[in-house]
Amino acid sequence: MMIYNIKEKANKDISLAEFMPLAMERIVVLGGGESGVGAAVLAKKCGFDVFLSDLGEIKPEYKAILGRYSIEYEEHHHTEELILNAREIVKSPGISDKAPIIQAAVLRSIPIISEIELAGRYTDAKMICITGSNGKTTTTMLTYHILRQAGLDVGLAGNVGASLALQIVESPHKYYVIELSSFQLDNMYDFKADIAILLNITPDHLDRYHYEFQNYVDAKFRILQNQTADDAFIFWNDDPVIAREIEKRHPQATLYPFSKTLTHGLKEFVKLKGLHNLYNSVAAGIAARLVGVDDEQIRRSFADFNGVEHRLEKAGQIDGVEYINDSKATNVNSCWYALQSFDTPIVLILGGTDKGNDYSEIEQLVCNKVRALVYLGIDNNKLHSFFDGKVLQTADARSMEEAVGLARSFAVAGDVVLLSPCCASFDLFNNYEDRGRQFKECVKQLKHNAQ
Repeated sequence: MMIYNIKEKANKDISLAEFMPLAMERIVVLGGGESGVGAAVLAKKCGFDVFLSDLGEIKPEYKAILGRYSIEYEEHHHTEELILNAREIVKSPGISDKAPIIQAAVLRSIPIISEIELAGRYTDAKMICITGSNGKTTTTMLTYHILRQAGLDVGLAGNVGASLALQIVESPHKYYVIELSSFQLDNMYDFKADIAILLNITPDHLDRYHYEFQNYVDAKFRILQNQTADDAFIFWNDDPVIAREIEKRHPQATLYPFSKTLTHGLKEFVKLKGLHNLYNSVAAGIAARLVGVDDEQIRRSFADFNGVEHRLEKAGQIDGVEYINDSKATNVNSCWYALQSFDTPIVLILGGTDKGNDYSEIEQLVCNKVRALVYLGIDNNKLHSFFDGKVLQTADARSMEEAVGLARSFAVAGDVVLLSPCCASFDLFNNYEDRGRQFKECVKQLKHNAQ
């Protein structure tokens, strides 16, 4: 199969048209969201025969993009004869390897890659790539904020921002800051991060990795593949999993470890709450220094960065009770960081789709800090089994409105009502964003009723 790599002509004035294949080779894209549509457009612009298939419904805005580039697509089903004749498949990260169409492609030895892998072939931009079980969105957004404030030509991509592939076609940049999930890393092979940031590794998505933590660890460490001594690896030196793996793997990149000692004196500059955000800020600051941003600009950017929606986001105050939206806390370790960020009593809303969670990590914090627990989910049996008897009050909720109402009834002035679910959102909500926005709307309605 012909693969065309723009990096072979780095620093030359070229266009994507120069990389049109000699024959119309077929690329099939599975998934019609931001990632998939961007990949389809890039493949089309590079002269491939492109077909996109989505098992669900494609949003109107994405259909419009596909139409603009005359890309054939289907929705609500996968037609095998239109998919399994591909020379290569680009898979959106949300599609499980267990999906029947993926299994069928594997049986036929059709290469399966991610949008990021495809996009990396057609740009020589500097890639600053960020992963970790927790903190990657905040670190990605903060790094992007610093570089943009410093005047660099930078794009935001991956789990946040616009599709990397689509930006390469429509608005190319010299730098990209990319948030990478383990799912994206799974299908990346030749892509290289010029600067790789690994914040931490704690159990998450174990349902996707056969309930084997090492499989998840291996996925995260794919961010280092293909790095050389000319590249940088920024990592949290105090993480025991990362330390163990580095000793085994001997990364080729130049190492830039950071630890708690580097956060001393930083708190006065960082606007964000919580120790974990000091770690995120150190990692972002090191990356910014590596691309030439000076210390004063970094400090200014720390001071005016407002954080990420759904991550320890203030939702309002009612009768002396602070309501905090931490819907992005979809694993136990993320909830741990949220709980340790507050010194006042907490009414904690948690629950959802369990991903193989071990709640013992937050047990002591819950016992010491939490006044009441509200279990928000369709099946709360595991939460009842673990937490009942460890706090004075617990209750079940089957909607966000019910959860917020119960939390209000438990809270007293000076408390914090914290939505930090530990779980995925798909049992009751479309995604964690939907869950967080419903929380904020319920708080807003409560505040209106209280006036």
